[in-house]
Amino acid sequence: MKTLVVEPGFAPYEKELNSLREMQATVGGTIQAIYPFEEQVDVVCNDDAISLHMPFNRSMEGGYGGVFGTFFMVGLGEEDFISLTPEQVERYKEKFHQAEILLGVDGNELITMRVEPKKKSADPPYRGSKPPER
Repeated sequence: MKTLVVEPGFAPYEKELNSLREMQATVGGTIQAIYPFEEQVDVVCNDDAISLHMPFNRSMEGGYGGVFGTFFMVGLGEEDFISLTPEQVERYKEKFHQAEILLGVDGNELITMRVEPKKKSADPPYRGSKPPER
């Protein structure tokens, strides 16, 4: 399924995720879905990100405050996650393009600063006929 991965400090990028194991590996542990938008999309993040001291990633709408650690976005089907549409991919790439730094908290409000994201480098080349196991 087509997802959009958002890592702390980096611009969002597209990634195919097709199993629970791949989803858990992407967020670094147990997954949790949150629904901060009116649109039928989910933000899937690590359920234990704060207790694992994962870095702040992006602020969220809808009273969710912010997300810590890597998250990915998927479409919301009747009973399962589904691929994002090309329009959703572009919309959320733009929305989350700038990285955020958490400066502090004022009551329930996060104080963040938007910064240019770091560029994700391509995986190093490998030798042989197939890529190494991850």
